[in-house]
Amino acid sequence: MKRILCFFLMLLLLLLMVACSPETIIQTVVVTEVVTEFVEVEREVVVTEVVEIVQELVVTEVVEVKVEIPVTVGAQTVVEFWTTDNEEVQISAYEAVAERYMATHPDVDIRIVPIEESGVIQRINTARTANRLPDIVRMGIEHVPGLAGEGVLDEIAAETVINDLGVGEFRTSLLGLVTNPVSGAYSAVPFDGWLQGIWYRTDIFNDLGLAAPTTWNAINAACDALPGTGNLLYGLTLATDPGQNYSHTMFEQIAISNNAWPFDLDGNVTMNTPQMVQALEFYTDLQRCATPGEQYWRGARENYETDKSGMLFYSTYILDDLVDGSGLEGGGNVNITVDNLALKTGYSSNLQGPNGAAVYGQLMTLAIMQGANPAAQDVVKYFLTDGYLDILVLAPFEKVPVTRSAVNGWRDLSPYFDNYSDETLNQIASGFDSLQRWLFRPNYDLTERTIIREIEGQLLIPQAINNIAIQGTMTPESAAVWLQEEVVKLVEEQE
Repeated sequence: MKRILCFFLMLLLLLLMVACSPETIIQTVVVTEVVTEFVEVEREVVVTEVVEIVQELVVTEVVEVKVEIPVTVGAQTVVEFWTTDNEEVQISAYEAVAERYMATHPDVDIRIVPIEESGVIQRINTARTANRLPDIVRMGIEHVPGLAGEGVLDEIAAETVINDLGVGEFRTSLLGLVTNPVSGAYSAVPFDGWLQGIWYRTDIFNDLGLAAPTTWNAINAACDALPGTGNLLYGLTLATDPGQNYSHTMFEQIAISNNAWPFDLDGNVTMNTPQMVQALEFYTDLQRCATPGEQYWRGARENYETDKSGMLFYSTYILDDLVDGSGLEGGGNVNITVDNLALKTGYSSNLQGPNGAAVYGQLMTLAIMQGANPAAQDVVKYFLTDGYLDILVLAPFEKVPVTRSAVNGWRDLSPYFDNYSDETLNQIASGFDSLQRWLFRPNYDLTERTIIREIEGQLLIPQAINNIAIQGTMTPESAAVWLQEEVVKLVEEQE
């Protein structure tokens, strides 16, 4: 047994000696060297790849910054043009005008961007924060004074455009509306707009020997004479619905024609002045010849179209309605009962009152932003000249031209104009000579403009008118006192 154990021990020792022979050790070393070299090669490849990736990322970031921030791409200058004409057909028209301009100015790239009118200020403020203001913005005149006061608009650029086109080219009152009362400079360039006025039956007025309803006295005379003439039941349909803004638009024009404003030049609330009381009295007294009950624009329009009333306060949007019949609330169109009603309709935009005159409407402008590329000035001029009629044709009734040279071309933009007399079309075209609005008064500051928006938004005027003319719970005097109190509250809420 001991011999067997000894034999195995000797055999194990022999195996260990073979495993530890010099040759085996050398082989192990060689293997180790190969592995070591392989690992080193792998590390070199990995390091090389990491360096290359980092370099590519850095280059990518630099390229992205260069593409997003500058206003130039290669040899082209980008002019970013925001417009509140934002429907698809309108955008296509703007882009077509831009394409024609760029065809002769290959160094300029005009980019048309549609925006909402209600979101103009928010969009501009967001762009200011990002230091990415556009070059041109089409916006309502009500936004211009505030932005000018904040230094956002390039008044030098606007001055240059207007002077290059010619100050006399623009309608009289419009340049006053875009003038900064502090700097005396033009803050933006007038572009287009619509007008409100009195539409009336010229055939019946002529038969009765009535003067055109362009003054308070002439309107009062027609109010008394029209009912019972021919098929007419009423002189007009007066806006008296307390839940509709239509009353406000009618009354504001009458108020301004009597020099009645919500604030005086010192910022005091003036809703109870003798002029305001007189305006309330004149307006509500017209109910004596008006359609009974609470009325708004739909009833006023339909009563005129169906030969029930002889006068109508309305905007230029009505031009096609007096030919085809306006749309009914339940579908279809009104059946016009007067032959050639449009041709028998006259229009007066300018209302003369005891203490002034007023035209009510809306003005849209092209504002050039601070930091805009100088090419923006030339683009604005092009849109007001070579490309102007292409924009006006989009909606000729709500886009009355602001330049004198465009009037003749504008009159050819719609077949509906053929249904109206030259006198009526001339009255519309000249309406911008004396456009005024409470909101547009140049000396009003941002707080006062905010209050005026609240007066309109809260329907204070329609409520007062309804209480006087329909409910009989107020007189013009007591309504003026109530309006004064309500507007003072609005002012206090702003403080």
